[in-house]
Amino acid sequence: MDHKTHEDHIYIEALLKNDSRVLSKIYMNFSHKIVSFIKKNSGNADDAQDIIQETLVTIYHQAKEKNFILTCPFDAYFFLLCKRKWLNELKKRGNNRVTIVEDITSITEEQNQQVEETELFEKKYQLFESKFKELGKKCQELLKVTFKIKSMEEVAKFLGVSYGYARKKKSQCMGKLTQLVKSSNEYHHLKA
Repeated sequence: MDHKTHEDHIYIEALLKNDSRVLSKIYMNFSHKIVSFIKKNSGNADDAQDIIQETLVTIYHQAKEKNFILTCPFDAYFFLLCKRKWLNELKKRGNNRVTIVEDITSITEEQNQQVEETELFEKKYQLFESKFKELGKKCQELLKVTFKIKSMEEVAKFLGVSYGYARKKKSQCMGKLTQLVKSSNEYHHLKA
């Protein structure tokens, strides 16, 4: 199913380019609605800023890693992501009895789909990050370098090791990381 890129995709591009002019526009145009929602639902302005910040970081990572294309209005997509992130935060804090004050009109299937895609990406990203931290220091260092530098010859030179060693070590480290991810409970939840 080929969806048309929405004109609001400029916000995604701005995030990728770290365009401060457009980023402040995002805050000006969209944050008041999120702040208001969070304040009405057991939160404060600081909570709202944290949620907005975290959501922008998630969108940035997804756009960078997955060439994410926005096919619905940014406003609805962003609000829905922040809202769901806040509801998850409330669950974590044990505020199950909170009455959610809704003021959003209809949510389209497309908006919902985009939000779910982003949430799934975020869960996978967090799983990867947490398992990455379980690797030994040497593996972490090697993999960080290979994420930045694509050529293994360059990586070997940078780390001051032979090309053969760098390749073998990278393969071992990736194997270990994959094993850590696949043996985790979160991985099985995400697959389900």
